Amino acid sequence: MKTNMLFWDRVLRMFLAIAIAVLHFSGVIPAGVGLWLMIIAVVFMITSYTGFCPLYGMFGYRPKSH
Repeated sequence: MKTNMLFWDRVLRMFLAIAIAVLHFSGVIPAGVGLWLMIIAVVFMITSYTGFCPLYGMFGYRPKSH
């Protein structure tokens, strides 16, 4: 699968996913909102690991450099 994410995008998504998980498991984020944010965090982790974002592909985003 061809990647469509730049390095900084992958790092940012990984950082946000970790931050959401820490806030959720420490009780800062309420349970209802935390569940939805954890789903987003998992998606961020998967996309940052694979380097491919389906939404970028759907909308035709192509990074200028890799």
